[in-house]
Amino acid sequence: MTGGAFSSWRAFWHFRREVARERRFIRTPSTELFLASVAATLQSRVREIPVGWLAWRAQLGNDWRYEDSISDEVPSAYPPPRMKPLTDRAYEGRANPKGIPCLYLATSELTAISEVRPWIGSYVSVGQFRTTKSVRVVDCSQHQPRHPVFFKEPAPRQREQAVWAHINSAFAEPVTRSDDTAEYVATQILAELFRDQGYDGVAYKSAFGEDGHNVALFDIECAHLLNCTLHQVDGVTCRYSQADNTYFVTAEGLVRNVITAVLPMSSGTQ
Repeated sequence: MTGGAFSSWRAFWHFRREVARERRFIRTPSTELFLASVAATLQSRVREIPVGWLAWRAQLGNDWRYEDSISDEVPSAYPPPRMKPLTDRAYEGRANPKGIPCLYLATSELTAISEVRPWIGSYVSVGQFRTTKSVRVVDCSQHQPRHPVFFKEPAPRQREQAVWAHINSAFAEPVTRSDDTAEYVATQILAELFRDQGYDGVAYKSAFGEDGHNVALFDIECAHLLNCTLHQVDGVTCRYSQADNTYFVTAEGLVRNVITAVLPMSSGTQ
């Protein structure tokens, strides 16, 4: 299996559709070539996280403790075992299939809390972790634009940047247990590729906020819990932008007059 330049700036999308909807275990030559191209272009995206690096992990929910002063139970943070994934019953994630645990960490408390998508009034247990050894991760957020779109195939360097931008976006998509887990397959395969190449995890931009990043470590013993605090969410801010053109419906229920001028398209330039 040889790799180099990606065949198209849409290469990740083609790969994702194939492994999620068409075939998964016996792959086509085009998918094998895509994976080889990922392996051939990831070296410039490797970063080292030193021993002692601090990060955060949030879990939606809380435990309880007895308070003598009021003779009743009060909410408290989850105990240490609950703040790490179960070694034999891990849920599906962007970087891990069901049953194979992965330790998801965030670069800030706010990012960690946002990633669990809490509602107003909910309790969130937030643990601070410290890495116990130096680890090397593939940082998918490096060296690419955020939302590249091209109307014709660009130069190889721009194709590579576009593909890695799409990979980063796929890892950054928030996860809930109600999701169609087939959508996780593409990033799970890529994470397994990174692990097979000798790396310890994958880093990617968070979908929440401008500066937050997430790191998924393949070995859950690479970081230890230092402390844990219970937080309650006071408010949630929602920002949105139009993602498609507006359509109008007549009294007969037929779609009329699709507006085509309101949807801006990126040229793909940086």
